[in-house]
Amino acid sequence: MPKIIPIRDLKNTSEISNMCHESSEPIYITKNGYGDMVIMSMEAYEEKLCRQAIYACLSEAEEDIAMGRVAEAGNAIYKLREKYDI
Repeated sequence: MPKIIPIRDLKNTSEISNMCHESSEPIYITKNGYGDMVIMSMEAYEEKLCRQAIYACLSEAEEDIAMGRVAEAGNAIYKLREKYDI
């Protein structure tokens, strides 16, 4: 369940920091009853960025497969070994 707090509660920074570190979910900040900001811990933010990068790579790989830009695994390994002199 997402945590939603009013902007006036941001005065208690240590409590907000604890809330951010207790959960990997963002905390939604409202202003005059409407959504205004989202905050989260650095760890949660970096994890989300990493996950987003992985999804982008997977999407690119799926596109390569759909377009037929693939290679036999044995040939690819042979070329890599040749390239890096392994």
